[in-house]
Amino acid sequence: MNDETAALNKPVTPTVSDALPVLHGLGMLTDLDWYFARFMERLAGGASPELALAAALASHATGQGDICVNLRQWAQRWKIMATKMETPPLFTLPPASEWLDALRARSVVGQPGERQPLVLDRRGRLYLYRYWEYEQRLARDLLQRAREAPPSVDETQLRADLDRLFPRHPALTGPDWQKVAAVVATLKRVCVISGGPGTGKTSTVLRILALLTGQAERPLRIALAAPTGKAAARMQESIRAAKPGLGLTAEQATQIPEEASTLHRLLGSRPDSVYFRYNSDNPLPLDVLVVDEVSMVGLALLAKTVDALLPSTRLILLGDKDQLASVEAGSVLGDLCTGAGRFSPEFQSRLAALTGEALPRGKESSSSLVDAIVLLRHSYRFSATSGIGALAQAVNRGRAMETAALLDGRHEDIDWRTLADADALPAQLEEPVAEGFTAYLDAVQAGAGPAAVFEQFSRFRVLCAVRNGPFGVKALNSLCETILHHRGLIDHHQTWYPGRPVMVIRNDYNLRLFNGDIGMTLPDLEEPERMSVFFLGNDGALRSFAPARLPEHETVYAMTVHKSQGSEFERVLVVTPNEPSPVLSRELLYTALTRAKQQAVFYGAPNVFQAAVERRLRRSSGLRDRLWLERTRQT
Repeated sequence: MNDETAALNKPVTPTVSDALPVLHGLGMLTDLDWYFARFMERLAGGASPELALAAALASHATGQGDICVNLRQWAQRWKIMATKMETPPLFTLPPASEWLDALRARSVVGQPGERQPLVLDRRGRLYLYRYWEYEQRLARDLLQRAREAPPSVDETQLRADLDRLFPRHPALTGPDWQKVAAVVATLKRVCVISGGPGTGKTSTVLRILALLTGQAERPLRIALAAPTGKAAARMQESIRAAKPGLGLTAEQATQIPEEASTLHRLLGSRPDSVYFRYNSDNPLPLDVLVVDEVSMVGLALLAKTVDALLPSTRLILLGDKDQLASVEAGSVLGDLCTGAGRFSPEFQSRLAALTGEALPRGKESSSSLVDAIVLLRHSYRFSATSGIGALAQAVNRGRAMETAALLDGRHEDIDWRTLADADALPAQLEEPVAEGFTAYLDAVQAGAGPAAVFEQFSRFRVLCAVRNGPFGVKALNSLCETILHHRGLIDHHQTWYPGRPVMVIRNDYNLRLFNGDIGMTLPDLEEPERMSVFFLGNDGALRSFAPARLPEHETVYAMTVHKSQGSEFERVLVVTPNEPSPVLSRELLYTALTRAKQQAVFYGAPNVFQAAVERRLRRSSGLRDRLWLERTRQT
């Protein structure tokens, strides 16, 4: 064998040049990621496999909910993955330091503060420029608001109002954190209030507004908003129900709004545009903005919301930090609450004096945000013996064995059903699905009005972890229709049968129908021989549309856990795959569980459920560092 033949037969070691086609072929990168990477190469002046791979990963990261990709961590994970493969390495990476140096030498990669398509910071985090800008703008604004004190308060009146609005609840054994949150919101231009179900976030914010109107020298301009129509409607209902019992003066009652809007509507969304009517050049004319369900708000939307506020506007953010993060990129509420729990010593002393509560000792922090965040600890919905409450805590803490013990049948409000495989679903779900939906379909057949049908329908829902596959939302909606058809409750042979529930999955700004809106198919009120789809507005008003006019939609007996955020049901039936999935996490299980007010039943495989409890969802972001390492150099 001559040297030339030997060279031809020598195995070729895959290099970083092979990375992009390999990852794309494995389905680890989308077509969009591929074309973006090639575009960055062309923009930089020629082929650069290191740049192409990094650009594709940055693009893919935002599509998966991350703000950026940490290239050092990604390289380490790939190295571990490659060593576990039985085949030769699919490609090799240069050392991380060499990879980062190669990227910094490319014209399309800038340092933080430089306006280039890609931004690489000193920690090895690579951003698409607009997400780096969203992150730094939001952090800068929130920290500035946290540092600035609002106008001075009348402490004598504040104490009197606190005593009136926050009488001591007999079930409390520790500090009244609702009362503490009210004082924080009064003393700060930004206040973040996080708490689980039943901790009273909405009732607390109503009392905060009562305090603020009592302190104001002129009528306040107040707005209530949430990320979705459902969340806005729930907030609105809570405000309207609790407002009469606060003993407000007529002037105060007039100032506190009873209508909540979506953030998109508040900001003035524009069809086919990512820009809003209200922005830094045209700010919202508000004194106070309250945003509920912030866990569902992505980085881009929250950055644009804060950007549209006057410097003097108070911002109050409500949510549950333990819920699933938004579908859009970012886990902003989780990042905001990273360092929360104890106030600075000086602020703790002031809060204790104003509230009369025995607060934990203060702790020094590098961030001014530490004094702007309150965690509500006590649930007024779930008692000490509640299975839902106990299971929620165990899931949050990642205690898999404890969750298994709780689901042993001793609690009436939580239960477990083991699924052997997908073939078992029809038999196991027939009774609970029929039982859950019979009441609302009986109302349909009895000719009940749309509002009454909606009320019955909202009591029960099937929740899924995934969209596709035998355990996904599509398959389960089809199964629910089959079960209900066999029970004689619906006529599945018709597409638009009476009682068919649908969810809009694409925004239609002209019709004012948005992703997540739920409609009910019923006989038209004026022409009963034809079907219309009714939607219940935030104000309780009904709107109806011919089925042919609806934007993209799907049947919604079953919905994903993500789509269920902002909703509550008396009972939920939660179906999880019987094999591990990257979407299964403790955040997903907690969110599904806490949609139920009375009972939650889980169907799945025990080992998969326990693995999900142990898996915590972490999104790649630099926001935590920007917010909580305020006094360190942020680059």
